[in-house]
Amino acid sequence: MILLFRETYALLRHRLADLLTGPLALALLPALLLVGYWAGGESALLWATIAFPALMLLAGVFGRAPAPAGMDTGPPARAKSLEEALDTAIRRSREQSGMTACVMLELENHALLCSMHGDVEVDEAADAVSTRLNACLRRRDRVFRLDKATFGIVLSPPRAMTPEAVCKLAARLQGEAQRQGTTRPDAPRFTAAIGISLASGTVGERGAALASVAAAALREACGTGPSTIRIHRPHAAGPAAGIRPARLQDEVVQALNAGQITAWFQPQICTDTGRVSGFEALARWCHPQRGVLLPGCFLPHLERAGLTGTLQAIMLREALEALGGWQAQGFAIPGVGVNFSPTDLRDPALADKVAWELDRHDLAASRLKIEILETVVSTSPDDDTARNIRRLSELGCAIDLDDFGTGHASISSLKRFSVDRLKIDRSFIRDIDTDLRQQRMVAAILTMAEQLELETLAEGVETTGEHALLAQLGCGHVQGFGIARPMPPEATLPWLRTHAATLQAPPDLRKSAL
Repeated sequence: MILLFRETYALLRHRLADLLTGPLALALLPALLLVGYWAGGESALLWATIAFPALMLLAGVFGRAPAPAGMDTGPPARAKSLEEALDTAIRRSREQSGMTACVMLELENHALLCSMHGDVEVDEAADAVSTRLNACLRRRDRVFRLDKATFGIVLSPPRAMTPEAVCKLAARLQGEAQRQGTTRPDAPRFTAAIGISLASGTVGERGAALASVAAAALREACGTGPSTIRIHRPHAAGPAAGIRPARLQDEVVQALNAGQITAWFQPQICTDTGRVSGFEALARWCHPQRGVLLPGCFLPHLERAGLTGTLQAIMLREALEALGGWQAQGFAIPGVGVNFSPTDLRDPALADKVAWELDRHDLAASRLKIEILETVVSTSPDDDTARNIRRLSELGCAIDLDDFGTGHASISSLKRFSVDRLKIDRSFIRDIDTDLRQQRMVAAILTMAEQLELETLAEGVETTGEHALLAQLGCGHVQGFGIARPMPPEATLPWLRTHAATLQAPPDLRKSAL
């Protein structure tokens, strides 16, 4: 009842503020004052002078922050204004020999939060996101509120419009959108997906096309998973640009056969020593037009084509080749993790195939980490899947339980599948350095793992604060963008050399003394 009263009161204040500051009220106010003077003389004018500011004070008009420069406010129908702003940016980019880009950001869980906290509180939190987004940008960049949960952003030239630079900016915008704007532990917290389109620089390019491509990238990001960023170019908008699913599936199959889908590697760090404790092999499609694509863009098509086994063989081979290559260059990386899907784990010959690859590359089985989803462990009966996992464990491979905390694996299933390490899902790691509830949750997981003599790794570590707190709580290993993004094989050796040099460098005591 109290919550309903608060929401109703806040809604009435908003309505009253809109009425008092709207163009109709401002236009009629002089006429109303004049009529009041004719009807009641100077006393009526005095009462009007007192009443109008009092009503504005009640509505909270004086407490409203002014709209930041460059941010469009008002009705939600801003698509036309966004396209016009993009047309202007494209024209200026040609005049200045620069580039421009369109960024679409969506607060993915806006509707869910509204059902939990009420529309008024969530809308106020979204308004605060608008302000924070604008603070990340230059004055000539523009932010448009397209609807309650979606923002369109025009990046004006001149800015370094390489995909890497724009992705870094997008990550900053995402971080601001997902940051809790208040110290209240129960306040709404958004997750944000981002779609980006870079202007191609071709003659005749229009803002409407650029916005459409960014919207397609945003839809792809939302469909891939929480807090995802996607970048497209106007001439390669993917399925949303009219490519039929059958044609796209053919393209994926051809890409697999042509060697365009390969293993990239993301490092894992030991929190005790700071040394590299392993890498995870991740599938990436290096598309000739669309750039680097994540598994969400191609894996469903490979599943429909029955080619996940082929992809698995490629990933295993390239992961073991990389492990041997690092060793040959003097880097004794303890292990490499390879993901195995439920389909892979049902293959009766899986353990024999893995053993053959390990023997062919002359590597100990203990250096291969078999990554399986927690949902596989929690739902698999004593069938081919369970037998394969046990055989791989008996072979000497380490078993990593991926995305731990998102499924329903029991302690008995951890023992039955001979799990060696828990990979704590990133949903438990985000903002752990500032969120007390997250800290308690992870501390409980770490305590359980210690009692069961299991190693632990935290996924999705993005900040030094998260890294430091996880080390303090006793998490054994960390992985995430805060350490390094996934990289192609040829980039791993330079990264390893740089990381080794950083560890060997003496601390700068001058910085410590400041």
